[in-house]
Amino acid sequence: MSRKRTMSSKKKLVLSVAAGALVTGGFVATMAPGNAAIPDVVCPGSTVTLSGEAGPPAASSGTFPVGTKLKVTNLDNAQATTVTVNGPSGSCVLLNNAAFDKVREPGKNLIRRARIERVEGGGDAPASAAGGQVVPPATGERVCPGSTVTFSGEAGPPAASSGTFPVGTKLKVTNLDNAQATTVTVNGPSGSCVLLNNAAFDKVREPGKNLIRRARIERVG
Repeated sequence: MSRKRTMSSKKKLVLSVAAGALVTGGFVATMAPGNAAIPDVVCPGSTVTLSGEAGPPAASSGTFPVGTKLKVTNLDNAQATTVTVNGPSGSCVLLNNAAFDKVREPGKNLIRRARIERVEGGGDAPASAAGGQVVPPATGERVCPGSTVTFSGEAGPPAASSGTFPVGTKLKVTNLDNAQATTVTVNGPSGSCVLLNNAAFDKVREPGKNLIRRARIERVG
């Protein structure tokens, strides 16, 4: 004599994580595994510093066009800010004063461990800005045309860091607005063609300005 099994009035729900399917009664609803937006991390390894410019939080960039939204996170203190690019610079992202204050560590003008994400717009980043190999031009040639120059806030004798040239490269930086120039040696990486330390920037700065918009950069050794 066979027994009849009765189904519970409650429908059984089975969630298959591996298959990404939700089974309810006799129906199967597939769940898209990629619904959550994947962060578009750009310019890995880039450092972030400030332009010294006033105004509401914003950024300039040599990689992304005006209107691109970028999220910058300081991995050393977990502070983050999302800014819109409003002009060109020599960095992947260069924050103005108000934006940098949202993520800075007290007393520091450079973020060495930064995470930069593209939130909106901008298209694809060039390979050089995304960590691709950059072949330096011949000695004596002008390099990184159109780049702005700012400073890292680091102490020590005049020196520079660069995301384009290896350690030991000598670069001549001329501020075309006051005709002052300095020749420095690259001593580490950064997110700019050339990022001067305090002593080097003081040799070419205009009083009260923390950014050189009209700079000539030459590779001299």
